[in-house]
Amino acid sequence: MPLYIVRNDITLMETDAIVNAAKNSLLGGSGVDGRIHKAAGPQLLEECKILGGCATGSAKITKGYNLKAKYVIHTVGPVWQGGSRGEKQRLENCYISSLDLAKEHSCESIAFPLISSGVYGYPKDKAFDVATKTISHWLENNEYDIDVYMVLFDKAAYTISRSLYDDIESYIDDNYVAKHSDRKEIIRGRKMIVSTHVSMDMDIDRCEDMVMSAPAAKNKMLSLEDYIDRLDEGFSQTLLKLIAQKGMTEAQCYKKANISRKHFSKIRNDKNYKPKKSTALAFAIALELSLEETEQLLKKAGYALTHSSRADIIVEYFIINGNYNIFDINDALWSFDQPLLGY
Repeated sequence: MPLYIVRNDITLMETDAIVNAAKNSLLGGSGVDGRIHKAAGPQLLEECKILGGCATGSAKITKGYNLKAKYVIHTVGPVWQGGSRGEKQRLENCYISSLDLAKEHSCESIAFPLISSGVYGYPKDKAFDVATKTISHWLENNEYDIDVYMVLFDKAAYTISRSLYDDIESYIDDNYVAKHSDRKEIIRGRKMIVSTHVSMDMDIDRCEDMVMSAPAAKNKMLSLEDYIDRLDEGFSQTLLKLIAQKGMTEAQCYKKANISRKHFSKIRNDKNYKPKKSTALAFAIALELSLEETEQLLKKAGYALTHSSRADIIVEYFIINGNYNIFDINDALWSFDQPLLGY
């Protein structure tokens, strides 16, 4: 049930339903509406003619005809009039009504365009904020399992506010460190030479832990067998304990992390499960961990936050500023062309 953000033409989405940003008449138009009618074929218009139109904020459903989607859910977004005439509530209702219809028709996946952000003039950043917050709230409060896709036609379709973009960009500029090809690293004020026999993909902190845990009398690295014997609980076990400590249910946690129930089940049932770094970070955000706690959770999966990764710096920026909304973070990652968290 995660919310995916993808760049695509919505008429090409192979979901159970796609959402059409329609006019009140439901008789076709320009933009997304026109593309969907053209791709679906004339039968779509014929079915729409018998529906009697649709009120703003409501939704109606038809077959998908020549589309890859089984259904088209038509919803009418508000025209932007400055934001003081109930536009936000009516736009929220578009997403809620569409999701309710998808649930009613047993859809397991649905794809949305950015409703009202075209000729209806709703500012793209505000439209996107309404979309992600409304969809995530619906997912958190419904037991129904559905994958939701927010489909942006191109990169220019959405960017975060200029002030936030500039603030994050400044933070990246202040903290970004290019990767070095040599094997020398400075760690907490001490110089350590990393052996050429150690993979450069290995986290430096893990290397240091191996060195510092070596018996002083022998003054040498532990053997691999000794090191494995000393490993404590893995990522899966640590995650489950953290969820309990935070007083959350498992469902609350994986939904806040934008992780599907199926994916979480794999993690929970395999104590040796090794997640992707983006998955581990998503859970750190869901649990609202501090920067230090995030580092500790990442180490359980063999990762670390690094200032040679712009994505890591962006996540760090949000943690430091106390913003643990994964959709806000993903919005920023999207704007900087970085991989998103969750899924």
